Parts: sequence; structure tokens; C-alpha cells
Amino acid sequence: MDKYIELYKEFRKKLKAFEYVIWLMSWDQETEAPNGSVEYRSKQFQVIAEEAYKLESDPKYVEAIEKLYENLDQLEDEDFKVEIKKANKALRIVKKVPEKEYIDYLVLTQSGSHIWAQAKQKNDFDMFAPTLEKIVAFNKKLVKYLETPEMKGYDILLDMYEEGFGVVDYDLFFNKIKEDLVPFVLEVTTNNKYKFNRKLTKSVFPSSKQKEFSHYLMDVFKYNQNKGLLKESAHPFTSGVSSVDTRITTHYYEDNLISSIFSTIHEMGHGIYELQNDSKYDDTALHGGTSLGIHESQSRMYENMIGRSYAFWKVHYPKLVEIFPKQLKNIGLDEFVKFVNQAKRSLIRTEADELTYSLHVLVRYELEKAMINGHLKVKDLPKKWRSLMSQYVGKRPTTDKEGVLQDIHWSGGMIGYFPTYALGSAYAAQIYQAMNKDFNIDEAIENNDIAKINAWSKEHIHKFAQTKTPKEILHIATKEDFNPQYYIDYLKDKFNK
Repeated sequence: MDKYIELYKEFRKKLKAFEYVIWLMSWDQETEAPNGSVEYRSKQFQVIAEEAYKLESDPKYVEAIEKLYENLDQLEDEDFKVEIKKANKALRIVKKVPEKEYIDYLVLTQSGSHIWAQAKQKNDFDMFAPTLEKIVAFNKKLVKYLETPEMKGYDILLDMYEEGFGVVDYDLFFNKIKEDLVPFVLEVTTNNKYKFNRKLTKSVFPSSKQKEFSHYLMDVFKYNQNKGLLKESAHPFTSGVSSVDTRITTHYYEDNLISSIFSTIHEMGHGIYELQNDSKYDDTALHGGTSLGIHESQSRMYENMIGRSYAFWKVHYPKLVEIFPKQLKNIGLDEFVKFVNQAKRSLIRTEADELTYSLHVLVRYELEKAMINGHLKVKDLPKKWRSLMSQYVGKRPTTDKEGVLQDIHWSGGMIGYFPTYALGSAYAAQIYQAMNKDFNIDEAIENNDIAKINAWSKEHIHKFAQTKTPKEILHIATKEDFNPQYYIDYLKDKFNK
């Protein structure tokens, strides 16, 4: 087996280098590359993607993985066993998807986000629709290529982002949300008539000052700026390939102070997870979060359960007032905390409050499932989007920019990704409950000791990288199987107040 182990590691070293280059190109594209560079960059990306694919599909590499997988019991390193299992699963693409189709798809999704961004800016779904049609068509073919007797249809795509979760699991979860949460949300948002000080909604908050507070938050959350940084992008995101380089972005709106605050905290939740992976996984295929749902549990916990808490703002509101003295004059702590926790019907998922957020995800889940199952055509998306938003969130968009064009994910081929956002919020409630049994979280926040929260998260979740499945991580952290009732109870308890 030593021969195949060495061969596998030799290919892995080269593939990690290609991953790094592709990651840097993607980061550059989303943060600062000029618009005029798209076509040229796509040409270079195609060459790099083709070379990486040659390595991934090299018969020697494939043979090494297959031989190691056939002889797992002879491998002594448990982490390496997990890596080989994942590598063998990833071979499905190489073995079953025609090379040209796959390369063409990678190139399509590389330029897809640029086309989406232009379409969104111009509020023109027809401009993006042909690209999305190709993306959906490929994913429908991908499902057929990868189907097995045990796994079919949309389950194939869902499993790529949350191992072990399929339509049956998500239907149970989302049906519970429809039954227990939708009526509650519609009731709360109908009865919520509180009027906030006009300064909170009508003031101008200069981007430069918001940026200053975002960097203050990085210090508060102990985000290692020697191994990470913060930039701006159209859509906030986290990007990294190792525990020594994980980068985040945010977006500043001068008429919306809290957007950048909570985008920054949210992305730091993702980033801290990646930075706190055990560094021994950096040169393996196991670096990163174990799943999108567990990843999202960290960002939602940091953003909502920590970042929107009274304990947090009791400590940090004075700094915000110091930076925006005119805009926040005569606005007390209690009103500000109520403002950042208000529940209202909104059109934009990333701006949605904690209570209504999962209903935005429910809309996308039902649309994706219908598209992949062949029950919904891309051209009919805007109309169906408006209908479901009205049904579940109680608000109907009037433009595509605030409707079907608001998210970047489909432009990058991420179909099966959205449901993990709601699942992550439910995981977060369960994890927070478990952490709070070990120490008083509010007390740690009031003592400005978020390092204590980071340390608990590292020990119970982060350090394992991808060596554990989502269900295993949840059991390590909470000593229970997934139970969405924690999420429902948490929301009802908080918003009943």
C-alpha cells in the first residue's frame, strides 16, 4: 500500500496548488478585478481548469484512490481513511461526467457570477436566464450521471453540501417550519407596529466610518488578521483554503448601518471556523468545514445569538455611538437592541431578520426542487418566486433585483446549497443550548471574552475540519441527534418577548 499512498500524496500536492491558484483567481474576481478583465481571465481559467482536470482524471491517480479505498482496513491513520473515502466519492465526476461537458460547465460558472451581477444591476432577469438555463440543464444531467440505486434526483445535489441529508430529511424539517413557524411569523410581523427613531432609518452612515467599526469588530471577535483580511464585494462571503489564509468580505450601504455590521459578524463566524481547523489538515483534502449546514451554524450563531444579544451591545454600543455620534444621538441601548432584533417582512434574504430568515430559504428550496424535478422552467422562476414569497414571507417583490436576481449562488452552480442556510440556523440553536450548559455565554460576552466562545467552538466543532460528518459533529457538540425543536422553541421564546 505504501506505493499507492505516496502516489496519492504526490497528486494531492499538485492538486492543492491548483486549488490555491483557482481560489486566488476567484477571490480577485469577486473583490477587485476590473470588469474589462472577465474575458481574458476566463481564457486563463479554462487552461488552469483543464490542467487540474488532467490531474484529477489521471489513471494513476484514479488507480491509487481505488486501490487505497479497496484496502481501507490496511490504512492505520483514521483521518487518511476519511480522506480516501471522500476522494473515492469525488471520483464520480471524473468517472461518469464527460470531460468536455464538465470543463465547459466550470468555465460557464466562472463567468456566471459576472453575468448575474450585471443582470442584477440592470434589473434584467432575461439577461441572466440563458446562463441559468445552461446551469440548471447541466445539474439535471449531473444528477442522471451520478444516480445510484440508493440515491437519486435532487438528493444527489443536496448530499454534495450536507452529507447524509436528502429530500426526505429536508421535507420533514421544512414541513415543521411551515406548520410551526410560518403562522407564528405572519402573526408576529402583522402585530409588530413599533416605530423606531427616524435617525436609525433615515440617517447617512458614511462607508468609511462603517469600515472603522467593522475592523473594531474583528478585534472584538479575535479574528486573526495575520491570517485573514476584510474587503468589500457585491455579496458578502468567506473564502479560504488553509488555516493560515481565510478572507472575508462585507458590503457597506450608507442608508443601512446594520447591514455591514451583521454581514461582517456573519462572515467572521465562517472565517473563525476555517482558521480554527487543526493546521495538520492544511496540506490534505480535509481542510474546511465538514458541511455547509455546520458552517452556517457558526455564522448564524455568531451573527444572531451573540451579535444581536443585549449582552453584546451593552459592551459595544458605546463604541458605535463614538463613531456615529450625530446619527445615534439620543438613541438609547434598549431601542438600538430592539431595532437590530425587529421582526418584519422583507424581500432580501441577506437583510432578513432572524425570525423570517428561514422562510426565505424555504422559498428557494421549493424552487430548486421543482427545477431539478422538471416541474418548473427557468423562464417561470420570477413569477413562482413572487408567489412563494407572498405565501411564506407575506411580501411580494415587484422587481427581479429584489426577487429572483438577489442571490449569487445559482450563477456559480450552487444548486442544493440554499437549504443548508436554514438547517444551519437550526443547528446553531441546538449548539448554543449545549454550549450554554458548559458556561454562561451572556457572562462571557459581557466580559468581552468571545475568545472563550471561540475556544469551545474549536474544541467541539472547528478543529475536526472535514474528518467528521455533520451528524457526528452535532453529536460531539450537543450529545444529541439533530432536533429542530430547539430552533422553533428558541425563535418563539425570543420573539414572544
